[in-house]
Parts: sequence; structure tokens; C-alpha cells
Amino acid sequence: MKLKPDFITQDIDDTQFLVPVGAEAFSGIVRSNKTAAFIVDCLKEETTLDAIVDKMCARYNAPRETIAADVAEIINTLRGINALEE
Repeated sequence: MKLKPDFITQDIDDTQFLVPVGAEAFSGIVRSNKTAAFIVDCLKEETTLDAIVDKMCARYNAPRETIAADVAEIINTLRGINALEE
């Protein structure tokens, strides 16, 4: 899976904004905290859910199950706005 090219990110201070530039199904702006921004950044290249969880586990000191649930939630949100190529 990968972030669609119809979406770009802009980082301002500690906040990342995900903006559709050609998306037909979504016309808002998504504001991400550092954790969600890390996931979105991983999705700028082709990746898998497990690969993102592995990278998160290497970066954050939290149980794998918690990280996996958080990643799945962000992925589902991005699917909901049709921001992913799968």
C-alpha cells in the first residue's frame, strides 16, 4: 500500500497536514500528530502494515499490540478518505 499521489503533506511546527490536490472523494485537510505523521511518511513509499508496525516498534517504546492497533486505526482513516493505493 502507498499514499496516493493526489495527497501531499506539509509539516508546520510539530503538525503534519495531509492535503488532497486532486482527490475527488475528499476535500478536507487532515491534521496529524507526530505518530500519525510518522505513519503517513512511511506510506510515501510502497509498504505493508507489518513493515510500518516494525518501524514504529523500533522508534517507540510501547507494546506491539498497542502499536499495531494504532497503525490500523490510522490506515483505516486514510482508507476512509480514499488516500491509499492498495
